Amino acid sequence: MKRIADSTVRRLSVYLRFLEGSSQRGLTTVSSAELARHGGTTSAQVRKDLSFFGSFGKRGLGYSVPELTNSIRDILGLGREWNVVIVGAGKIGTALAQYDGFRPRGFHVVAVYDTDSGKVGTRWDGIVVRDFSQVARDLASQPIDIAVLAVPAEGAQDAVRRLVDAGVKAILNFAPVQLKVPPDVAVRSVNMAMELEGLSYELSSRAR
Repeated sequence: MKRIADSTVRRLSVYLRFLEGSSQRGLTTVSSAELARHGGTTSAQVRKDLSFFGSFGKRGLGYSVPELTNSIRDILGLGREWNVVIVGAGKIGTALAQYDGFRPRGFHVVAVYDTDSGKVGTRWDGIVVRDFSQVARDLASQPIDIAVLAVPAEGAQDAVRRLVDAGVKAILNFAPVQLKVPPDVAVRSVNMAMELEGLSYELSSRAR
C-alpha cells in the first residue's frame, strides 16, 4: 500500500469535520476552495490530497457533501468500531476516559489500567481501573485495537514493551518521550509542551 504522509491524513480529518458541519447546515455541495479555506491550505492541495484515494467531485460543480463525507470516513477507517484502552489513570487519562467525543466516531474505551494500587479498583463511568500487570492476560481474551499511553516519561517505554508483547499494534502516546517500537507498530505522540512552544514561537515572531 502506498505510504500517505501524516500531514495528508491530518488534513483529511479537518476536511471531514468541515463536511459534517456543512451537512448539518443543509449544504449538499462544497468547493475545493471552501475545503481549502477551512483546512488552511490551497485548492490544489485539496485536490492532491483526495487524488491519492480516487476521483471525487466534478469540475464546476464541486464535491457532493454526503458522498465525500462517506468516502473520507471510509479512508480514515471510521466505518467500523475500534476498541481502546487507556494506560494511566492520572489527570490526562481521566480526562480522556471521560471525553464523550470518542464514541460517536467509533472509538470505544473498554478498559483503563494503572500500576497504583490506590487507583486500581476505582470506577470511572462504569469502567473499573485494572491492574496493569494483568494487561497481557486481559488482552489475550479481549484483544484491543489502540492503546492510549498517559503515564510519566520514566515508565513509558516499559509500558509500551508490555503493550507490544500483548499484541497492541497502535499507540497514542501522551508521555513526553520518544518511544522505541517494532516497525509494525504505529505510534502517534502528542507533546503538549512542544505544541505550546510552537504557539509561543508564532507569537514571538510576530513581535519581531
